[in-house]
Amino acid sequence: MHSVSVMLQYMAQYIKTRLQYRANLVIEFVSDLMFQGLNLIFILVVFGHTSNLNGWTRDEIIFIYGYFLIPFTLFISFFNIWDFNDRYIVNGELDRVLTRPVHSLFQVILERMELESLLGAITGFIVMGFAAARLNISLSLTDSLLFIPFVLGGTLVYAGIFVMIASIGFWSDARSSIMPMIYNIGNYGRYPVDIYNKAIRFVLTWVLPFAFVGMYPSAFFLHKKEWYTYAYLTPVMGILFFGLAILVWNTGIKRYRGSGS
Repeated sequence: MHSVSVMLQYMAQYIKTRLQYRANLVIEFVSDLMFQGLNLIFILVVFGHTSNLNGWTRDEIIFIYGYFLIPFTLFISFFNIWDFNDRYIVNGELDRVLTRPVHSLFQVILERMELESLLGAITGFIVMGFAAARLNISLSLTDSLLFIPFVLGGTLVYAGIFVMIASIGFWSDARSSIMPMIYNIGNYGRYPVDIYNKAIRFVLTWVLPFAFVGMYPSAFFLHKKEWYTYAYLTPVMGILFFGLAILVWNTGIKRYRGSGS
């Protein structure tokens, strides 16, 4: 309960701060819509040359993309740790964090959250709803019950991967380009994995399991029964990878000796 209280206080203060510059919020939201619009245009351009992609129709892939935006938006809203190495390790801000009686990762998450990014989930719901209407898909009670654990599982997959990457800074404080590279790989998870070769499919499923963020759970709602087993594994993979990330983080914290060492 203490952690929940701390989180709510951080969120309240963050919202107050951001509302002082409402024009910036509008600009950021419009920019996000334009960026997502470009991604949709890319999908439309691809399907301007083919009627399906390895058996997947245009509307099915648009549905996957819309669904993908929801867990992805949750991730970028609460796990904005792209500059962790530079800010907390190189500049020594982690020293301040470690003096407080709250878990260090939890503090970093609260300090770096960007709640305005949650507006991107609206885009995801709109895109997914548009595609679902064209596909004549309606959510059953089972679908509705599984939607939240699927979304949270995908969010934790993303969070787990990037927390582990950020934790590399505990062993090496050298600036690295690995995080942008992994971020780009993550974009492959918003497309059906069976359009890739077996090696890429294996990586996106078991090594960097971004397919559990978009494609696998989406396939469940699209009634693609051959992917149901993978869809049901989404919450499991999320818990597994985020749990592993916390283990790696805690191990790294123990060897951290401060910015002056």
